[in-house]
Amino acid sequence: MKKFLNKIKRNLSNTAVNIRDHLTLKYLTAKTLLCSQRGEGFVDTAIKILMAVVIGALVLAGLYALFGETVLPTLKQRITDMFNYGK
Repeated sequence: MKKFLNKIKRNLSNTAVNIRDHLTLKYLTAKTLLCSQRGEGFVDTAIKILMAVVIGALVLAGLYALFGETVLPTLKQRITDMFNYGK
């Protein structure tokens, strides 16, 4: 009976040590993650997306203005002149 109780005591002691070690590891992992300075934040990503949208809109507006005022009227005139055989 004494061996049985000693065995239970050893198992409980080992289990307590394993639980303590596991909790210590989780604590240290959480502490390391919270103190780390690496990674990219949400604000940085939002600013990059906003910059890409604004630059894309500016490029698109510039191309629309170029084709709307410069290229298309002269193209239309050239096509009319090319197919106007009466003159």
